[in-house]
This record gives sequence, C-alpha cells and structure tokens, in this order.
Amino acid sequence: MTNSILDTLNIQPLVAGKKPEETTVVAAMSGGVDSSVVAALLHKLGYKVVGITLQLWDYTPANDEAEGETKKFGTCCALDDVYDARRVCQTVGIPHYVLNYESEFKDKVIDDFVDTYLAGATPIPCVRCNQRIKFDSLMSKAKQLGGDVLVTGHYVRKVMGEGGKPELHQGLSSDKDQSYYLFTTTPEQLEFSAFPLGDLTKDQTRDLAQELGLHVHQKPDSQDICFVPGGDYRKVVTKFAPEAEKPGNFVDSKGKVLGQHKGIINFTVGQRRGLGMAFGEPMYVTAIRPDTSEVVVGPKEELGVKTFYVFDMNWLRKPENGTELTVRVRAGHKGVPGEVKHLDDGRMQVDLFDPEEAVSPGQAAVFYDDKNLIGGGWIENPHAGSRKVKGQISAA
Repeated sequence: MTNSILDTLNIQPLVAGKKPEETTVVAAMSGGVDSSVVAALLHKLGYKVVGITLQLWDYTPANDEAEGETKKFGTCCALDDVYDARRVCQTVGIPHYVLNYESEFKDKVIDDFVDTYLAGATPIPCVRCNQRIKFDSLMSKAKQLGGDVLVTGHYVRKVMGEGGKPELHQGLSSDKDQSYYLFTTTPEQLEFSAFPLGDLTKDQTRDLAQELGLHVHQKPDSQDICFVPGGDYRKVVTKFAPEAEKPGNFVDSKGKVLGQHKGIINFTVGQRRGLGMAFGEPMYVTAIRPDTSEVVVGPKEELGVKTFYVFDMNWLRKPENGTELTVRVRAGHKGVPGEVKHLDDGRMQVDLFDPEEAVSPGQAAVFYDDKNLIGGGWIENPHAGSRKVKGQISAA
C-alpha cells in the first residue's frame, strides 16, 4: 500500500490561537500547480479557503498593446491560467474571484521594465509584480474579504524568531528556493502571510496535486516573463520606447571606440554571447552608459566587482554598519560573503570579500543571515547619468 504524502506533512496552524475551521484563508492563485496545491491542501485540512486570481495582461490580438500572439505554456497570469485556477476551485469546492489589474500592471510593472532598460539596467519584473501588485493589492483584498491570512505557493519559509517576530527564510529545497524574489516583503505583509510549501520539494508538490485530484499536476512551470510570451523582451521595450534601439559605440575601459552596436537594449552587464561583432578575443559587457549609448566591453577579469551600491532598500531586520552577511546578486546565485554600510542618502554600500562577476545594475542585492532573508535593494548603475531608475538617488 502506497503511503499518502498528506500523512507526512506537518503544517502548523496558520493563525495562532485559531482552529482551521475558524480561519479564513485567502489563497493567491496563479493557475499553476504550486498555488493550486496550497488552496486544495488547506481546504482539505479544514480551513475556510477563498481563491483569488489576478488577471494582469491580455494576450489577445485585439489588445493593441499585446504582441499579436496567443498565450503559451511557460508564462503566467493570463486567461488560460485564470481558467485553470477557476477549475481547481470548482474541483475543490471553494469560492473563486478574479480581479482585473491590467491597468495597474501596465503602470507599475511594464513601465518600470521599460524605464529600467533605458537606464542601462536589467529589470526583474516578477519582483516588481510581487511588490507593487500581488502582495500590496491582494493583501488589501484579502482583508476586505475578512481573511485572517494570505497564502501563496512560494517556496519560502516563515519562521518565528526571537520575541515571536516572524522571519523570512529560504525554502528547504535550495534548488527551488524563491526568497530572492520576495525581498521586498514588508514586516506587515510577512505578518499576514503564510507559505505552506516552504518545506516541500517540487516533486512532492506535484505528487500532492495528483493525490488531491488537480488537473494541473503536470502543468509546466512558468518560464517566460508573463507579458513577453514570445520571449523577445526587445519588442516590448521598443514598442513603448523606440529610442532603445538608438545605435551607439562599443568602447573599452579607457574609452577607445571598438565598433558600433544597434542599441543598449540588446545588452546586460556580464553578457558575452550575441554582442554582434567579433573582437578577436572573448569580451564581456562590463558597463552600459545610457546617456551616450556606449556599451563598455572588456576581458573577463574586468567583470569582477567588490564594491557596489544599492538603493530603494527594504528591511525585515536592519543590520548595523560593518555586519557580515551573505549577499546574493541574482536569482540562482548561491551568495557570497560581504559587509554592508548605510549611507546618509539612504543607499547601501556593499563591500564583497572577493570580486564577483556579473553584478548587474537593475538586479537585486539580497542579504541573508544564514538562511534568514533580512532585506535587500536594487543594484544601481553608476553610469546611468540622467537616466536614473525611479528610486535611484544618485550615481555612485
């Protein structure tokens, strides 16, 4: 007889002092397997579950801002996903609401995506969406519905620290940990949130989905940016900002012109392939200067960065100057040791112990004390000039 994975779970009460049948849970449902399992699992455990899905982008050709393509598997938050979330709720027997946030998504996520590329940086729209749409808007709606807690399908853990204060920890499965994408979570949002999948692997989640009878148990994970279903982000950026394709020069670190490129939109710091010309030796993008449309290239040894600056900080626990922390500078990065220093203008100076390659402006620097995420901010482009990202105070 095969053991049920449900029997192996040890999910603590989501709200202290309240039984499951007394607790109203609002589940953020993207239509994928993770959030579907969260909703179905908590319903099975006796919680009063309400599913909410945000419709963020319309992929139909009738939308003149769309790319003229129908939505494919590998993206998220589109009409197919809304259907999947609704079908899961029908299967489970819980109410489901769909909220249209397309206008807010355009203003708060897509416009930021375009502006960040114009500033010579590489954006992370999923973080901006979590920060400005999903957690902010969903939390407000959850409270309006009388919810006691908002749950998501992220692979992170909420751990009670000293004095009963919640901490945000990496997921138990390091290859699926999603804490990097949640560094903008505020203490108030963390207090009201729960992440039931934090102790599971993806395979266990899929097994749970099948055991719970969910049709999405084999649905592929999201890969593409949701509003770029074809994977060509350049189309999106140039649609809203044609100047992103303004030609410019490749230069070396001393300013010597090496050739021409077809627009800074085609490059990110750390890039080696697809530069569009041969240099006679392997060359990497080491900096992007949007005011002059210059792309600085150099050998691999010029990529290493020990000191950089971070702005628009969010802290779950603010460190003292000189605190040694683990610093992750991109998704999938295991993290390296370094020290942090608060600057008078609100930025952070980060001093790594050893040079790190591909510290790319526009990505996030996220700080950990062991597995505990304590905060983070956005890596600034010291060459941004007049093209600063919103929130960037000054160039370093």
